[in-house]
Amino acid sequence: MMFKNYIGIDISKNTLDIALMTSEGELAEVNCLNDRVILNKCLNTLLKDYKIKKEETLVCAEHTGHFGNKLIDICENNQFNLWMESAYTIIRSQGLTRGKNDKVDAIRIAEYARRFEDKVVLWEAEHVDLTLLKRLYSERELIVKDIAKYKSQLKQEEGFHTQSYFKQKKKRIGKLMKYNDQVLQEVEKEIDNILNHNAEIKNNFEIITSISGVGKQTALITIISTSNFKKFQNPRQFACHAGCAPFKYESGTSRTSRNKVSNRANKDIKKIFHMAALSSLRTKGEMKQYFDRKVAEGKIK
Repeated sequence: MMFKNYIGIDISKNTLDIALMTSEGELAEVNCLNDRVILNKCLNTLLKDYKIKKEETLVCAEHTGHFGNKLIDICENNQFNLWMESAYTIIRSQGLTRGKNDKVDAIRIAEYARRFEDKVVLWEAEHVDLTLLKRLYSERELIVKDIAKYKSQLKQEEGFHTQSYFKQKKKRIGKLMKYNDQVLQEVEKEIDNILNHNAEIKNNFEIITSISGVGKQTALITIISTSNFKKFQNPRQFACHAGCAPFKYESGTSRTSRNKVSNRANKDIKKIFHMAALSSLRTKGEMKQYFDRKVAEGKIK
C-alpha cells in the first residue's frame, strides 16, 4: 500500500498537535482539543483544504495508553488509515536531535511515517470483549494493589501505636478492605461473564489453564497481551516481549555482560510467568523434569 500524504499526531491528555505532509511538499500544522467531535472536524478540514484523499493518507501517532482512544475511535469510524507506533521506535529512528515540544514531535512523527512507510502496520480494531477484558483486568490490578497496601500497613504498624488507637484504625481500614473486596468480586464476575460468553476466548483460556502451574491470572494476562494469540506471529516474538528470551551483549572479543533479558520486556508479564514457573516446579511432572534436566546441563536456574 502506497500513500501520498502523511499526518503525524502528538497526543496529550487535553490537546493534539497535528502535522500534515502532502505529496506536493506542503506542511500544515494544527492544534486541537482531544475531543472526538473537534478532532473529527479537524482531520476532515485538513483533507478538504489541501484537496487530498483519505485512502491516500496515512495517519501516524504514538501509543499513549487511553489518551489515544478518541483518535482511534475517530479513525475507525471514518476509515482513516491509522498506524499506532511505539514511541521508543520513533525516537530511535530520529538520530541526533536537539530540543523537544509537541509541535516539533508531530512533524517528526509525520516524517517517520513518510520514511518508514514500508514498515507500516495499520491499526485493526480488537473484538469488543477483548478490549473490555483488558480494562477489567487493569481495574482488578488496581484494586488488588490497594488491598495489599492496607494489609501491609496494618502489619507494619501493629505494636507501634497505643492499643486503643490501633484498634480503631484497624476497624476503619477493615471497612475499606471489605468494600474493596466487594468491588473486586464485581470485577471478577464481569471477567467471568466474558470468559463464559466468548467461545474463542474461553477455549484458549481452558487450554492455557490445563498447563501445570498456570492459573487464572496467568491465562488472562497471556490472552490480553497477545490479543487472544493474534498479535504475535510466532512464540519467539512473545517470549521476547514477555522477558523470557535472553540476549547476548558482545562487541568484538569483549563480552560486556552475561546473557540477560532486555529492559524493554513487559515486566508485569515476566513477573507472572516467573511465579507460574515456580508453581509448576512444586509438583512432579513434565515441567519439573524439564527444569531438572536443564539445570543438570549447566543452565542457570
